[in-house]
Amino acid sequence: MSAEKWEDNEEIKIFREYLRIPSVHPDIDYTACVEFIKRQADSLGLPVDVVCPAVKSKPVVIVKWLGEQPELPSIILNSHMDVVPVFSEKWTHEPFSADIDEQGRIFARGTQDMKSVGTQYLGAIRLLKASGFQPKRTVHVTFVPDEEIGGSLGMAEFVKTDFYKQMNVGFSLDEGGTSASDVHHLFYAERIRWVLKLKLGGTAGHGSLLLPNTAGVKLNYVLNKLSEFRESQVQRLINDKSVNIGDVTTVNLTQLSGGVQSNVVPPLFEAIFDMRLSITLDLVAFEKQIRDWCEEAGGGIQIEFTQKEAYVAPTKMDDSNPYWIALKAAIDELGLKIKPIVCFGVTDSRFIRQQGTPAIGFSPIVNTPVLIHDHDEFLKAEDYLNGIKVYKKIIRNLSEV
Repeated sequence: MSAEKWEDNEEIKIFREYLRIPSVHPDIDYTACVEFIKRQADSLGLPVDVVCPAVKSKPVVIVKWLGEQPELPSIILNSHMDVVPVFSEKWTHEPFSADIDEQGRIFARGTQDMKSVGTQYLGAIRLLKASGFQPKRTVHVTFVPDEEIGGSLGMAEFVKTDFYKQMNVGFSLDEGGTSASDVHHLFYAERIRWVLKLKLGGTAGHGSLLLPNTAGVKLNYVLNKLSEFRESQVQRLINDKSVNIGDVTTVNLTQLSGGVQSNVVPPLFEAIFDMRLSITLDLVAFEKQIRDWCEEAGGGIQIEFTQKEAYVAPTKMDDSNPYWIALKAAIDELGLKIKPIVCFGVTDSRFIRQQGTPAIGFSPIVNTPVLIHDHDEFLKAEDYLNGIKVYKKIIRNLSEV
């Protein structure tokens, strides 16, 4: 099918319009996204609310499909409006043009992560409404800001508002990950993010001497210990094929600073480590281990966690969770292959799980190169349209629980 055939499809037109809004970090103006979503809701005959939980420039847009039994806990269909930066010179198409090639591939930042999902939810509701379906539970389609930079002024604040509490949320569906195979990855939990900042103080002096307790020697000691721990996790991945990256703890040195001149031993080095902790790791014991290593290194090390998330219980995927039963029934009826995994990054689902509400991340995108945050991100038009059909079944089942 040629590009022209796809260009006339109403759902593809809506998707491409959304993709052309450059809601890209840094300093995003979300106005165009809000106006776009309002127009889409209007075309569906659904009311819209705009809430700014933290600051005026970070809106959360909520499209509401009222259920026949609105007193029941509601369903959230969540997506984020923001996308990560692009390096235009590395793209073969303009990143916000939403060009369609002869193979029906739509090229734009956000095709996979995750504007597609936001408009697929709406496309699925359009089909359900056209068939005369009325949900038992109220369905809220939420569009949030700033997920790609941690969501601290978006979903993290939104879940604390009275507006959110009055939504009476029973379950949330959010982003999954693109799959290069025919298996859909379902996120039922997320690793715990810590950012460790070490300020290593030590003896300063001339670079020609072997001074005791230098910042460099202390850094070397702690870095070696953390690297040994990191290697143990690498070995777990190598030796046990059932283990995914989301099941292990990652530790990476991401920033290093200090020193003024090549022949001066500096009094201070600063090192920052990105850590994603496994949900099975003993957090108290791990922190104690880090503090012990800093003492063994010679002390004089200031330890600061600039980010230190707490453990959040995973979403149950068994008969105790009626929403899981409904989702699984839809997946089985559609004949989809799934693999539940711990998300290796972070998504806004963690803020919903923190409220004690079950949340699952799902993406209908399979058999597609994983180009999340990469150059030439694309999604095939036929896969996009198929995703609408997948969500039609899932949304129907979830709203009928």
